[in-house]
Amino acid sequence: MGIAMARAENKESAGPAARMAAQVAKRMRVKKGLTQDQLGAQMGYTGAAISALETLAQPVSDEMLTKLELVLGEGTGIFEEMRELVRLEKLPRQFRDYAPIEQKAVGLSLYANHVVHGLFQTEEYARALIAGGYPEPTPERVEELVEGRMARKALFDRKPPCLIELVLEESVLERPYGTEEIMREQLVYLVECARRRNVHFQILAKRAGLGGEYAGDRGELNVIETPDHDRLTFLEIQGESLLITDRAKVSTHTQRYAKIRAQALDPRESLSLIERLAGVQT
Repeated sequence: MGIAMARAENKESAGPAARMAAQVAKRMRVKKGLTQDQLGAQMGYTGAAISALETLAQPVSDEMLTKLELVLGEGTGIFEEMRELVRLEKLPRQFRDYAPIEQKAVGLSLYANHVVHGLFQTEEYARALIAGGYPEPTPERVEELVEGRMARKALFDRKPPCLIELVLEESVLERPYGTEEIMREQLVYLVECARRRNVHFQILAKRAGLGGEYAGDRGELNVIETPDHDRLTFLEIQGESLLITDRAKVSTHTQRYAKIRAQALDPRESLSLIERLAGVQT
């Protein structure tokens, strides 16, 4: 796809929050009597980049909104508030309703059996995974999706903390994306995540089904505990998603997750396995 076509596509696809950010940035720049080059210089960007922001030729980045707040925000927090709205707009449509729920959760019980769960992906692993998908996304859309996925990691350090349980199929650790080096860095990152106090990490071994029981046969599973201590289930496959609130169904999913976790290696065995695959010294 050519640059001109990509820019035209972004102008068409830009959401209300991105359009509002572009309009407010332009009006506040003009109010301050700054040219695009002058504003760009104060923010560490070129005048062309500011022009692309104001005309929606390029998606506004999270970093740019942070710098707009510093230079034009005047302590109002307006661009900081827009950051959250723009982040949501950049997410895949089927994920937008779930994203705010995930960020407010007090507990997440996650099972992934094909790729590393999005919350635990490195930037390069996510980029290789997204760019290699079908239909092939534009480079600009790849960066939007990577940025949105990385923003989810704020949950790891949130106060009060969220307890995050992840059961990952062993086969996921052996399925590289991008390059072998990207996969090695992803494994190292999983080791770092597993050592967090608010993360409970287990691996479901490939041989788990040999004992006659295997609860992971129905695919990936996300069970969420809300601040009100209700439970929800989020399922996503083939670009479609389902947010389930029916108490009986969620109860079944919660019980199934407990079985998956019980059939997995214990946390110490799991950590040792992934350290060995990553080549990390304990």
